[in-house]
Amino acid sequence: MAFNEKSWHPVPYTGWFRGKSKKIWVPVSTYLIEHPKGKVLIDTGWHEDIRVNQKKHLGRFTYSMFRGKLPKGQSIKEKIDALGIETKDLDYVVLTHLHSDHVSGLKHVSNAKNILTSELEWQAAQKDLGYIKTMWKDVPINTFHLNTIPFGPYKKGYDLFGDETIYLVFTPGHSKGQMSILVSTTKGWILLASDVGYAARSWKEYILPGLMVDKQAAQKSLKWVQEFSRRKDCYRVIANHDPSIREEILHNINKGGLKV
Repeated sequence: MAFNEKSWHPVPYTGWFRGKSKKIWVPVSTYLIEHPKGKVLIDTGWHEDIRVNQKKHLGRFTYSMFRGKLPKGQSIKEKIDALGIETKDLDYVVLTHLHSDHVSGLKHVSNAKNILTSELEWQAAQKDLGYIKTMWKDVPINTFHLNTIPFGPYKKGYDLFGDETIYLVFTPGHSKGQMSILVSTTKGWILLASDVGYAARSWKEYILPGLMVDKQAAQKSLKWVQEFSRRKDCYRVIANHDPSIREEILHNINKGGLKV
């Protein structure tokens, strides 16, 4: 599922009839942006139900393709609580797209002030395969139209606060309405590239995600991320499932160079 490959297998991303050597564990990341105008949560990770009955939570079909892990203290509810933040005080929960590993934990933060996803993604999730609608049942999700912005493969997206500091950038291909998040910092732009690529090697080596709904769009989105990563004003590009991110954090903790 993580990295597109040439294979005799018609649907290699499912993991069906494939050995353990073809499967890897990858992190499922969420991000909290503390902005002068409000707290913004990007994606929600796994719900705590993943610990007790993930077959029921994911459904048999999805469960047949992948598994989830959620160590104690790592759910979005537990992480937010540890920071001393109440979920009702989250100004935005932005869902880059509506695949299960990005929205599973949504009900943990369902009382946030505003939960957003793109209108295109919302429409796709109502009719296409690959979505688990029970994960957002009874959760008030708002949608936004794509506007013209200065960034992205299509120059389409949404200026979250209207001040050019956080852009939701339209980067489709992995899903129809997938958004990446572009954040202005004192060190330059940080691009949270969602699942445009699963790791830094995706744009460095131009490796598409294994799961795509539109290959041409996925190519265009990955090409833009690759080009943006080379800009002098780009401080960092981060993929949502990059295994090296966890290794980097552990390395910095061991050196005593990171406060957690």
